[in-house]
Formats: sequence, C-alpha cells, structure tokens
Amino acid sequence: MITLRLDPKLEQAINNTSKNLGLSKSELIRKSINEYISKLDKPNAWEIGKDLFGKFSSGSDNLSSDRKELIKKRIKAKRN
Repeated sequence: MITLRLDPKLEQAINNTSKNLGLSKSELIRKSINEYISKLDKPNAWEIGKDLFGKFSSGSDNLSSDRKELIKKRIKAKRN
C-alpha cells in the first residue's frame, strides 16, 4: 500500500480522467505507473543511434553533443 499527497490540480485531473475513461482512480494510477516504468526500460532515439549521429560528412563525431559550443565558435570566427 502506498500513500501519497497530490496537489489539487493533479488530483482533479486524475478524478476527471478516471471518470472519462471509466476506470477507478487506483486503476488509472496503476496503469500510468506501469506505462512510465516500461518507458524507462526502453532506450530513446538518442541512445539507439548515438554512435551514428553527427559524424558523416564532417568526419567529426561530436556534432550532436557539442553543437552549441561548435556554433558559438563558428559565429565568433566569422566576427573576427
């Protein structure tokens, strides 16, 4: 058994959603937690392709992860 406190807006959203779906609040919360946990177990798109992103025509393998720093350097170089 778990007891938790919710802010009033979230509690109202749960009440409304459970009524709209014809589920008990407990069932809605159980399904929501199961869905959240199942998504944690799956790799996201970045994790799946991180060894491929940003390294083709340039030959650099840090274009995706260091994009902000690289853009700053290019802008700074153009200004000088």
